[in-house]
Amino acid sequence: MSSSTSLSRPGLNDKADHWVPLYHHMKTQTQIPKLITNGFYKEALSLYSQQHSASLPPHKFTFPPLFKVCAKLKSSIQGQILHAHLIKTGFSSEIHAATALTDMYMKLNLVSNALKVFNEMPDRNLASLNAAISGFSQNGYVREALRVFKEAVVELFRPNSVTVASVLSACESLDHGLQMHCLAIKLGVEMDVYVATTLVTIYSNFKEIAVATRVFGETPGKNIVSYNAFFTGLLNNGVPLVVLKVFKDMKECLSDEPNSVTFISVISACASLLYLQFGRQVHGLTLKIEKQSDTVIGTALVDMYLKCGCLPWADDVFQELRGSRNILTWNTMIAGMMLNGRSEKAMELFEGLAHEGFKPDPATWNSMISGFSQLGMRFEAFKLFEKMQSTGMVPSLKCVTSVLSACADLSALKLGKETHGHVIRADLNKDESMATALISMYMKCGQPSWAQRFFDQFEIKPDDPAFWNAMISGYGRNGEYESAVEIFDLMQQEKVKPNSASFVAVLSACGHAGHVDKALQIFTMMDDDFGLKPKQEHFGCMVDLLGRSGRLDEARELIRELPEPTVSVYHSLLGACWCHLNSDLGEEMAMKLQEMEPENPTPFVILSNIYAGLGRWEDVGRIRQMINDRQLTKLPGISAGIT
Repeated sequence: MSSSTSLSRPGLNDKADHWVPLYHHMKTQTQIPKLITNGFYKEALSLYSQQHSASLPPHKFTFPPLFKVCAKLKSSIQGQILHAHLIKTGFSSEIHAATALTDMYMKLNLVSNALKVFNEMPDRNLASLNAAISGFSQNGYVREALRVFKEAVVELFRPNSVTVASVLSACESLDHGLQMHCLAIKLGVEMDVYVATTLVTIYSNFKEIAVATRVFGETPGKNIVSYNAFFTGLLNNGVPLVVLKVFKDMKECLSDEPNSVTFISVISACASLLYLQFGRQVHGLTLKIEKQSDTVIGTALVDMYLKCGCLPWADDVFQELRGSRNILTWNTMIAGMMLNGRSEKAMELFEGLAHEGFKPDPATWNSMISGFSQLGMRFEAFKLFEKMQSTGMVPSLKCVTSVLSACADLSALKLGKETHGHVIRADLNKDESMATALISMYMKCGQPSWAQRFFDQFEIKPDDPAFWNAMISGYGRNGEYESAVEIFDLMQQEKVKPNSASFVAVLSACGHAGHVDKALQIFTMMDDDFGLKPKQEHFGCMVDLLGRSGRLDEARELIRELPEPTVSVYHSLLGACWCHLNSDLGEEMAMKLQEMEPENPTPFVILSNIYAGLGRWEDVGRIRQMINDRQLTKLPGISAGIT
């Protein structure tokens, strides 16, 4: 009775009607953050939408987590709707909400919107400045990021670790990075894991991998992000072996499991080193922690197995990815098949793309066309190039250079000129690699004048030695040795540093032109002026050149400078001894070659020809007896000089 009576008291039901929705409103306000914390982003937005439809008022802490949700979901429309609600509820000037809104727009790449919100903040704090600096940096607006940082310093805000890390990401030079590193030390935040990880990235990007390694080693409390940054730096700086060592250390000292980025880096290192066994172990680890279905990891495994030549294992992973494969996975498989000479399988995969709803992209076409070209299947490369053009696909730079290479190898001038026309229409003829390919094509098609005409179109010549090498070697191939030497001299005038291939080309040209002294000068220049140690091929050119000119003793002295002379060098000097009928040196070279190639009779046959040319028939008979005693078979077509 009493409870019944109390419920019927005047005014009590009115209060209940007021408190029930208020209770539900308060419950909703606490549920939204919980949903977001647990990753239920869409559910959180749905709950807010219900609250808004019920005209339940938000408070100033409602919006910041919802803005983060919009950034996570990449939902600019939902973010702008929430922005409108923020303005209507009068919380747009609230610092936490405005900061979260700025951060959301930055992460959605809506920089102008973010800047407008940032500029309209009546009062800024360090968090809002950090959001702007970080956002500008992530969107590539490095100058704006630095401007905001300078404003923060002027306004006497003391930067924290987030500020320093954000500004470090915006550094465009090593000097600027060093200055920020010094500031981090001054502020006492250099050991903060966020700052230290960014420093590792910065030093790696500027090729200071030794400094990056030291910073990484000194960083306390390293996390998986720190390791991933270091792995990426090591790979980009060409030291994949260290990646595997650090990965082993990480497994021992870090409780966190490797994530997708970690696995991709380690698998890429295995692929670079062709470390199949280590790669298999990493594959096993991905299975153990149930990462094998990750498309990106699976694609990296396919690439690793293909580069290691294990086609069945690559195909196994490729098949396991059925249903989750993307165009990158298909491209990796196609390129790998071409790499392993399996052009028929590559074509089968290429034609099978449509079955999974994919169309070839520029990388697909390039893998096929360049693959055919590199395998010597040039007509197939041309046919596919024409097919690509018929689809309206714009050929990539690499694709066109592959076609030009095929034209050059086939001396297909007409096709080469047609491809050149495409290059002009696509406005690619000023690209250095394209220019090099065009010069090489015209030279190999026997048109050095056209190559020279194209070369002369560059008022400012590229400083890439490959561009110049195409001209030097091209003139040499066409027998215009003086022109080859002139291009090399012009290269020196233009202050372009030659590489090893440049010297091979010009020394060969000097040899055919008979410019012995010029060749000796250039050969000396290699080490003295450019710090390039001559290799076997350079010594070979010089031995051949000195031998041709009859300076056989100098050629022999040059050979003695080689730690391990090759067979071809001795053969070159023996050939010169035959030309100049030098029997003493000829016999020395023949005996050397016999030690290196005991089954090859050619050196003795040449030596016999030398003695025959001198009329020393007893020595001819002696050499013939040596051939018989050693049971060497004289090669057909080589005269022993006995009549």
